[in-house]
Amino acid sequence: MTQSNLLAGHRARLRQRIASQPFDTLADYEILECLLGYAIPRKDVKLLAKQLIAEFGSLGQVLSAPPHALQHVKGVKENTAALLKAISYANLHILKREVMRGSVLDSWDKIIDYYFARMGRDRIESLHALFLNARACVIKDEVLQEGTTNFTPIYPREILQRTIDLGAQGIILIHNHPSGNANPSKEDIRMTQNLVRVCHDVGIILHDHIIISQDNFFSFKRMGLLHEPT
Repeated sequence: MTQSNLLAGHRARLRQRIASQPFDTLADYEILECLLGYAIPRKDVKLLAKQLIAEFGSLGQVLSAPPHALQHVKGVKENTAALLKAISYANLHILKREVMRGSVLDSWDKIIDYYFARMGRDRIESLHALFLNARACVIKDEVLQEGTTNFTPIYPREILQRTIDLGAQGIILIHNHPSGNANPSKEDIRMTQNLVRVCHDVGIILHDHIIISQDNFFSFKRMGLLHEPT
């Protein structure tokens, strides 16, 4: 049997497993190997799949990696990187649509899932906001600030002004901690308390401030840390 026939047989068996078995019975490298096979049809890509996961740490990290970083790995060319990025974007579009459907007050877990996928593996901090109308439906999902590996500036009055400009009546803030520790810093707590205060003064609600890390999250709302002035 020729090498090409052996490869074709292996891929057919892998596709059959993916089509017929629960996702959690498959290793990360097997799922990635199947994806790579569509971009690199004439080569055995099992070793490449394992190399990518070893380089980036997990299947999720591979899919969320910038295309230029993927192409630093030998064997990954532009079309392969584009395929992997398209899969990542497809997942983000699905998750975002779920968040945008109806009141976000009924879909907190979907917000967490979306931002885990969107920014949980980022290597720099950034600040995002969901601006809400009176029914807590999303008006706009926006990146407000981008910072460094361990800091992003947060300015309560600028956030308030953007909320007013959009005609929003509520906000959910989300930022990430690339360090892996989702607990808020003293500055995070101070800024959040200031934002609650300035929003309260003009009748705008800060519904939550969520901090995302790769494996965990922190919600000011769930921890009872959103105290409106009396």
